[in-house]
Amino acid sequence: MAEPIVAEPQAEAEVVPKSYLVAFVLTTFCFALWGFANDITNPLVEAFGRIFNQSNFVSSFVQFAFYGGYCFMALPAALFIKKFSYKTGLLVGLALYALGGLAFIPAASVGEFMPFLIAFFVMTCGLSFLETSANPYILSMGPASTATQRLNLAQSFNPIGSIVGILTAKYAILSNINSLDGPKRAELPIEEFDAMKFSDLAIVRGPYVAIGLVIVTMFVLILVKKMPRNQDSDGSLDIGGTIGRLMANSRYVGGVIAQAFYVGAQIMCWTFTAQYGKGVFMADGMSAGDAATAASSFTLYSMVLFAVARFVCTFLLKYVRPGALLMVLAVGAIGLLVPVMFVGGIVGLWALVGVSGCMSLMFPTIYGIALDRVGDDAKLGAAGLVMAIAGGSIMPPLQGYLIDTWSLNLSFVLPAVCFVVIAIYGLFTSKPEAPVATAAA
Repeated sequence: MAEPIVAEPQAEAEVVPKSYLVAFVLTTFCFALWGFANDITNPLVEAFGRIFNQSNFVSSFVQFAFYGGYCFMALPAALFIKKFSYKTGLLVGLALYALGGLAFIPAASVGEFMPFLIAFFVMTCGLSFLETSANPYILSMGPASTATQRLNLAQSFNPIGSIVGILTAKYAILSNINSLDGPKRAELPIEEFDAMKFSDLAIVRGPYVAIGLVIVTMFVLILVKKMPRNQDSDGSLDIGGTIGRLMANSRYVGGVIAQAFYVGAQIMCWTFTAQYGKGVFMADGMSAGDAATAASSFTLYSMVLFAVARFVCTFLLKYVRPGALLMVLAVGAIGLLVPVMFVGGIVGLWALVGVSGCMSLMFPTIYGIALDRVGDDAKLGAAGLVMAIAGGSIMPPLQGYLIDTWSLNLSFVLPAVCFVVIAIYGLFTSKPEAPVATAAA
């Protein structure tokens, strides 16, 4: 007989004990801050394509640099946090985040694509510190029985930051840069092309400088606040022993793999929603600039659905096993991608929005399952899960290449494959008799 997927309600244990409330709020605000960075950046793939008159493949290197910073810095961040503390990790992350945002000032002055990629990379080295610190820190702020629910609650504020990022991208950047597409810009005299480029880059620069100043304020608040030192008592670096324990934990290894495919799917869907919508609206006769602005509304709809669904899923986790809900939503995402690939038009665009509802649960739930009961090994274990964000740097350029050489609609076969992997992980972890993590020695 199949095992039930319904879990025992967790009402007996507090999700966030009162003694952790202020620290929880400050740390949770960091989730919103990196959500802002992620989703103000996604539409810039299309914007930089216009500004510099370059291909989807080249423009997608925005995502390669952005998510590459996560992968590059995750392990150094984990070792740093293991040696020092979660609070120190948050502070270093905020400092690098602010530095990357302020680096848009010289990047816009130079007027080349590469300095922006460097600024994105520095920024996400900071985000890597933040995520490597904040996720396991939140897991430690209360009973182990409510850890995954607590992380989902904190992660529920991530899409709020994302919504602000999308609105900023739409109204502060996309609506203000010149609507001429790349090929038409290329027909302009070089002086006129450069003048338009520098004007547009100044518009792109503004929000990143503003968020850099916000981050400086957040840095000061966390610096002066006394934060709990959960699992910070042991600063020894038993790297070999920790890696051995984690690699022997099939839930952890599977979680790293699933997380890489999830982040790849998420970034592909959100990055190319703008491209997909632009194609739909241009087919209806809109100009390239107007179509891009109209399509950005659907990116916003995706994020609103993502935010609402995450709160709903956090509630459902009181009654349904995380792995089972993960599997069901992954299958739902695959089903929604079918009309995206084979129907197209406004139906395909709305189906692509619907995928975000299915994705809402995935990142924190995979994270929570993978780090279940690993104890202080979570500090290095978090590095593997943050390095898995590299999926977001590798897969968008692959989809960009498919768009350039094959078909925009059919390129969504890549996120569909990613969701198959996630569904398999959900199935594996939905069973109560599945292997559990070994506690740290």
